[in-house]
Amino acid sequence: MRAVVFAYHNVGVRCLKTLLAHGVQVDLVVTHPDSPTETLWFDRVADVASEVGLPVAYVDDAVDDALIDRVAALAPDYLFSFYFRRMLPPPLLAAARIAALNMHGSLLPKYRGRVPVNWAVLHGETETGATLHVMQAKPDAGDIVAQQAVPILPDDTAKDVFDKLTVAAEIALWNVLPQLQRGEVPRRTNDLATGSYFGGRKPEDGRIDWTQPAQAVYNLIRAVAPPYPGAFFELQGERFIVARARLARPELAGHLAASAPVGPHRLGDQIVARTADGGAIHLLELWAAGRPDHPLSAQQFSNLAGLQS
Repeated sequence: MRAVVFAYHNVGVRCLKTLLAHGVQVDLVVTHPDSPTETLWFDRVADVASEVGLPVAYVDDAVDDALIDRVAALAPDYLFSFYFRRMLPPPLLAAARIAALNMHGSLLPKYRGRVPVNWAVLHGETETGATLHVMQAKPDAGDIVAQQAVPILPDDTAKDVFDKLTVAAEIALWNVLPQLQRGEVPRRTNDLATGSYFGGRKPEDGRIDWTQPAQAVYNLIRAVAPPYPGAFFELQGERFIVARARLARPELAGHLAASAPVGPHRLGDQIVARTADGGAIHLLELWAAGRPDHPLSAQQFSNLAGLQS
């Protein structure tokens, strides 16, 4: 079995290692160059390829004709895409003798599209997973080849879930590889009518609206918590990032006056935010924007935000 692998991020690393552990001949690894504007909190596919002596090509923007010709000349049995950030064009998909397969970070057909883990946490899902599917020109629309589910616990952040999903992707690929190595591609319909599609998210989408119910605000905080850009709010012209939070315990929430407006309040050495439904969120770690990894004390936050204890 011969393959060309398009891969990035931790899912790319683990799935590439899974192929190699099964004795798959990887003729080329295609990945992305490091971005100077991105914090690299994940492993590098290029490092894994270099360690085992695999040839590596880099794609920053679109896949060009030269790379398509290079892959076609290799005539791989399979093309794999493991968290690669660019759509692979139809002429490239056609280079695979048996199938072109993509690993997507959700239980398709739910959460097709971009950043599926973040959307799943934002929407309060209790389960997600990884899906290996046949690639088509339309994103995440091809037949399902393998799936592995993982739970989303009530306090899991998107990073917690992504770590689980990385293992789920490895398991899904590991379990189906013996069939793929025999040239067999198990398929079941990816019924898009029963699923959902979501686009990418921007840092500004992390703005907190305290008039939302407590659970909705908490889901947003979990969905974009560091190493993602973080949920934020502004007071006194200052922007604050919520790095860590929990739904407030009833006894802590009870210390807020019934007439307290929505938003953050200082309770001694703690910061608790009231939401419009009467709920409250304990803000466990706050950063001043532009100063990540420097948690503010309740006193420091109060001084910057003009709060009274």
